[in-house]
Amino acid sequence: MSAIAVESHLQELVRNELLWDPQVTSDAIGISSRDGSVTLSGYVPSYAEKVAAERAVLRVQGARAVANDLIVKLDQDRIDPDIATDAAAALRFNTSVPESIKAVVHHGYVTLEGTCEWHFERDAAEAAVRNVRGIKGVTNAVLLKPKASATIVKSRIEDALRRSAEVDAGRVSVSTSGHMVTLNGVVRSYAERAEAARAAWASPGVTTVENKLVVTP
Repeated sequence: MSAIAVESHLQELVRNELLWDPQVTSDAIGISSRDGSVTLSGYVPSYAEKVAAERAVLRVQGARAVANDLIVKLDQDRIDPDIATDAAAALRFNTSVPESIKAVVHHGYVTLEGTCEWHFERDAAEAAVRNVRGIKGVTNAVLLKPKASATIVKSRIEDALRRSAEVDAGRVSVSTSGHMVTLNGVVRSYAERAEAARAAWASPGVTTVENKLVVTP
């Protein structure tokens, strides 16, 4: 199969996945690809849909990366104070989000600030505000303040990878420098690559994960 045919096939798979996903409703999404990297362009009516479209691409076999250039084009703008009120409520009602995390809104864009100990708390805060009506984007600037040592971090991550049914732990190496984790090796799919990173982030004491895993179908 020629390179052009391969890219055309990947674009068709992505298009079908977007049509299949009920969270993606826009018919103004453009798709292009090169060497397994997919670019999305056009417009969507909400930030939540922009994120859903990106996740849909990464589920497609053969998609190794995505450049999400989708623009959130709201049907009706909301003023920042109203968005801030809803964002604060979303954070408050999510039991996984500590009180140390706050939301700042400027021209429809939300910035999450503060500190937490666990990466899942940082992710939970972003997920909580993602569906607030009227937001155009989210920047997660929450800082991690871990307590575990680097030695414990490495050991826990390696154990987690060995337990995972989705990751071939024998092909993944883990190295640590302070509270930064680096993953090296090869995996069979983007989903396996993401699962390895998720396992690394799940360890207490991790502030950064550098995912150097290469997808080789």
